[in-house]
Amino acid sequence: MNTPSQASPAPERGGRPQPLLVVRDLKKHFPVRDSGFGGPRKFVHAVDGVNFSVPKGKTLGIVGESGCGKSTTARLVARLMPADAGSLIFDGEGVAEFRGLHLKEFRRKLQMVFQDSFASLNPRLTIAETVAYGPRVHGTPAAKAMQQARELLDRVGLDAANFANRYPHELSGGQRQRVNIARALAYDPQLVILDEAVAALDKSVQAQVLNLLQELKAERGLTYLFISHDLHVVHYLSDYVMVMYLGQVIETGPVERIYGHTAHPYTRALLSAVPSMDPARRTEASPLAGDPPNPINPPSGCRFRDRCPRAHAVCADRAPELAAIHGAPEHFAACHLNDTASGHPDAGQEFSA
Repeated sequence: MNTPSQASPAPERGGRPQPLLVVRDLKKHFPVRDSGFGGPRKFVHAVDGVNFSVPKGKTLGIVGESGCGKSTTARLVARLMPADAGSLIFDGEGVAEFRGLHLKEFRRKLQMVFQDSFASLNPRLTIAETVAYGPRVHGTPAAKAMQQARELLDRVGLDAANFANRYPHELSGGQRQRVNIARALAYDPQLVILDEAVAALDKSVQAQVLNLLQELKAERGLTYLFISHDLHVVHYLSDYVMVMYLGQVIETGPVERIYGHTAHPYTRALLSAVPSMDPARRTEASPLAGDPPNPINPPSGCRFRDRCPRAHAVCADRAPELAAIHGAPEHFAACHLNDTASGHPDAGQEFSA
């Protein structure tokens, strides 16, 4: 009989899994140190009204340039920092109200794997002690927790007989990341946030870890929130993709739809910058020029307009709404090009990558 962690996600009407995580109007503005001249206080708009959901048993990939708010969003979801506004619904319950034991249980159900595999581990604990530590905190007897830790090490490809008593400095980067994955699984979580979890690994080890993540997802019915700069990796691992720019979501949808029928100029620029050995996949599109605007004082209207090759006066006048693409109800984009009533002269023309 399947355990709860192995159960298949419950389907909604129409066969689509129910959302495990729902994020609405999430905001986080970081204050800038006062210059001392009595001017108005300024804020970095790190996350500015983000909305998305993650279906049970699926993977949502989050992409965007450095500083767009990906990692801050992940930390807000995990409640590692407080949000300024917005709501988080996890498995039907509001996360913001969790305190004490409820918050402790929520953090058991949601785990994170970070980019820096070495800094994520306690150098004074052996590998087995690291994996067993969390379950022991949650009340599992020490002997049982250590046995589970050894089983998990075997499952992630680290022979417990050889690795259980080693310390983090005795392992390679790929081996340490496997330990971090085993530690996350020790809590029997429902959602795992992977924040650039394979970015520091070489390609061969990266492929091994990605295959491991896919296997564990199928075995345990896990749901992933996967953050990465590598669009090839996101394409391989994700079911849905969310593109962020300067603290906002500008496009989201099923992975094949995003990669095959891009609806936002920024997403198109990101995809055109991906190197490929296949001549058929190469593009003559110019790389994205310039740097993102200052997040302390973002542009009016569309935040991408200063770098967009198809910007128009309407793009400065008002911000585009994240709206469904005609004929693709799960595909959303925030661009005046996709709104025939926006007044943009090129509105309504299909945008494909």
